[in-house]
Amino acid sequence: MRSYRALAALLSYPMAEMLAASEEIGKVIDEEALLPEQTRERLAPVLRAFVSADLYDQQERYVGLFDRGRAVSLHLFEHVHGESRNRGQAMVDLRRLYEEHDLEVAAGELPDYPPLFLEFLSLRPAAEAQALLAEPAAILAELANRLERRDDRYAAVMRAVADLAQAPATGASAIPDEDADDLAALDAAWEEAAVRFGPGESPGTCGTDRLRTRLRAAQRDVLPGEERSPQRDTVTAA
Repeated sequence: MRSYRALAALLSYPMAEMLAASEEIGKVIDEEALLPEQTRERLAPVLRAFVSADLYDQQERYVGLFDRGRAVSLHLFEHVHGESRNRGQAMVDLRRLYEEHDLEVAAGELPDYPPLFLEFLSLRPAAEAQALLAEPAAILAELANRLERRDDRYAAVMRAVADLAQAPATGASAIPDEDADDLAALDAAWEEAAVRFGPGESPGTCGTDRLRTRLRAAQRDVLPGEERSPQRDTVTAA
């Protein structure tokens, strides 16, 4: 399941090691052939771009894309639960699941960060990993669609993750899309985005709790002998 780990590396905050390993990452994806041939072909120029990318330019690109607004936030439960208090409980449950399988989450790292989720799935049996990844398939599809309107490089990576999840063409997210160039609208969205964990929210209002339920249901041990690197700057495809 090295392709899961390879895609985790590509979606992580860019570090010099990842850029240098981009060619190797591509070989892993081609050799395992978990992705459709068309998807692998779409990834090829992206991987070449990573190889030749300036590290600081790539880091700036990453922050500007994923930290500028909420529409393409790299936190799955934000797209599942929006502002509902269910998001907080879902993250607690997912963190506990990781810990039950000896995957430690670094301090300050949220458990629904896709590279960390993919890292966890790379340690699971193939059928289970695919089933778990299929749970947020509609979210992954929507993220890929939105990224295609913003950045072709990361769009190709997210589309590959969506293809692994066998995602539908039409996606879904609790966060509305936004104009990435409308700075006033982005500021307003962040001001309104406070997550409420106290009373006043009905636990039954969210219809997308299947992801959390399925994640909690995974009870088998992680595969032995695997190295785990949960932090966004240490996830590798090795």
